[in-house]
Amino acid sequence: MSASPRLASLAVAVPDVEIRQQDVAEAAGLVFAGRPDNFERLRPVYANAGVEKRYSCVPLSWYAEPHGWRERHDLFVRSAVELMHRAATDCLRRAGVDAGQVDGLVVVSTTGMATPSLDARLLERMNFRRDIMRLPVFGYGCAGGVIGLSRTAALSRADPGSHWLLLVVELCGLTFRPSDKSNSNIVATALFGDGAAAALLSCEEAGPAIVAGGEHTWPNSLDVMGWQIEDDGFGVLFSRNIPTLVRTQFRQVADAFLARHGLTLGDIDTFVMHPGGAKVIDALQEALELPREALESCRSVLRDFGNMSAATVLFVLHRVLEEQRPGRMLLGALGPGFTAGFMVLEPDG
Repeated sequence: MSASPRLASLAVAVPDVEIRQQDVAEAAGLVFAGRPDNFERLRPVYANAGVEKRYSCVPLSWYAEPHGWRERHDLFVRSAVELMHRAATDCLRRAGVDAGQVDGLVVVSTTGMATPSLDARLLERMNFRRDIMRLPVFGYGCAGGVIGLSRTAALSRADPGSHWLLLVVELCGLTFRPSDKSNSNIVATALFGDGAAAALLSCEEAGPAIVAGGEHTWPNSLDVMGWQIEDDGFGVLFSRNIPTLVRTQFRQVADAFLARHGLTLGDIDTFVMHPGGAKVIDALQEALELPREALESCRSVLRDFGNMSAATVLFVLHRVLEEQRPGRMLLGALGPGFTAGFMVLEPDG
């Protein structure tokens, strides 16, 4: 039995509605007609975001109309549970593990809230044991995929004979409010999509070993990224200075994380970074002094799915694993706090 939890399987899922970037740009021009000067100034973001398409749990026409908390909540719960079910079923099938063999669930999401929590609702859709342990996690935003994986690995390590299933689901589109004419909301329409991922961890199974995880939260940074609670939903908040923060401060904390585990950037073969946006990927490439091709999987996931908040980095990892890249991997993501999450995976065997 391995001393380290291993990633036994990983699966991803998206809703059925595909949205093309050019259609979003046209629809946004109508929605933001009340701020024509501001919108025209920001219109190039649709061409420069690095996104060609993304997926949504509602049709594009839904975004043009106002929607209240209750409608958004009902859509979130119904769609999130459906995507989680798809991802979990595929993940367990890939591992050859039955739902009844899963000892614990960790569910990460920051784009909606539910009580009973999403994990409790999933129990009504899948044949999990009724004594299964459950941990819902809220508030990490885009960093939730990496940090959720780290938390799940810690739980798996504490009970080496157990199987833990991490589920990450984000429905970023449902947070859009047409009444919000802010720059952040305009930029969000060029970036955000919906998606879910599932990862099965166990010390008993084969797969890449999770050997290190950690995070760093910068002081006085609560206004960099997050939600502002409005009468009709979540109001998106992110600073235009995020690429600059990444370019000037990410390398130092990444180096410190690796050093705590006896590693340097030179020991990393593959970089699995959360693609927050085209400018953020460029900033990561510069900060880590990488050739452009080192982050090609990040760019391709952003192109094909948009920014799905916490789920996105797991889509990048899924793509990297399917490409069968050898060697040690560094996962990284940034989220509200302002917080960086890190993880190191070693190759199987």
